[in-house]
Amino acid sequence: MRKVNQFLRYSAAVAGAILLLSGTASARDLTVVGWGGALQEQLRLNFFDPYSKEIGKPVLEDSWDGGIGLLRTKTANGDGGWDVVQVESEELELGCQEGLFLKLDVAAIANPDDFLPGNVHECGIGAGSYNFVLGFDKKDGNAAPGGWADFFDLQKFPGKRALRQGPKGNLEIALMADGVAPADVYSLLATPEGVDRAFQKLDSIKAALVFWKTGSQPAQMMAAGDVAMSSSYHSGLVNAIRKDKLPFGIVWNQSLTTTDSWVILTTTPNTQEAYGLLKFMTNPDAQARLSSFQPIGVSMKSAVDKVDPETAPYLPTFPDNSKNVLTLNASFWIDHIDTLTERWTAWAGQ
Repeated sequence: MRKVNQFLRYSAAVAGAILLLSGTASARDLTVVGWGGALQEQLRLNFFDPYSKEIGKPVLEDSWDGGIGLLRTKTANGDGGWDVVQVESEELELGCQEGLFLKLDVAAIANPDDFLPGNVHECGIGAGSYNFVLGFDKKDGNAAPGGWADFFDLQKFPGKRALRQGPKGNLEIALMADGVAPADVYSLLATPEGVDRAFQKLDSIKAALVFWKTGSQPAQMMAAGDVAMSSSYHSGLVNAIRKDKLPFGIVWNQSLTTTDSWVILTTTPNTQEAYGLLKFMTNPDAQARLSSFQPIGVSMKSAVDKVDPETAPYLPTFPDNSKNVLTLNASFWIDHIDTLTERWTAWAGQ
């Protein structure tokens, strides 16, 4: 009987330990999710690791490739293991509408008036801005194009062209090349006539077009001499110019700008730590330092003047680079992506 009682006491102790460990595990560490690669490495060095030291707790990381479906899955059955996530503009809008993200008390993070335009949303704050720019090969004394009209001028600027595969961004580029002012692009593109006009403009250089899918390809194509010009994420060209010393030029005029955001999932058990990280990432000195290593636009007005003078001209937030640009309209693409992708696929396959 004594052995039975000892066994029962031992079993109870083990069960208690298991419950204790389970309880500890449920209070998990903060997990932040970005796009991976060189950008996330710099985010780690400038934000995640210093914040971890400040709070005395680990900050775990994950990476993803985007997609609202994965965020729905992560929040469908309670805590899915993610807390703070970097999202694109369409995911921000959809996730906020569907209640996947917390509505933020922005004033608890930073002075709302210190955010640059486009960096405050009811469900997110700016994680960095980037532009789709016109990149061109400067070697052999090639003339510098001034905007998208020159991209479509094969006589004055001969050579192959590259565009990102898909309608988003390219239809806007085609209309601006056809003389439409950035402010009028989406009102026109929302009509059948505007869509027809964009595709007709694309038809005019279709024989000279090739398409890219990943951000590294435009610089690779130009370096290999495969194309003379390409649309590109600005950061890929900046790194090619500054780090690889390649003879490329960047046209910021009529570029397409967009902003990624940090959001907090509604299922987080770490609301306090998540808010603390967002607050930490609005530090203007840290933002300016990050931009020197990874040329994304800062989100805070107070960070603009702190950016390294040699880096500033390569950022979307530099005054000369933010003139006459088009902000990508997330709501438009949420409403039209399926029909326009279908038409684009048919057009590209002809």
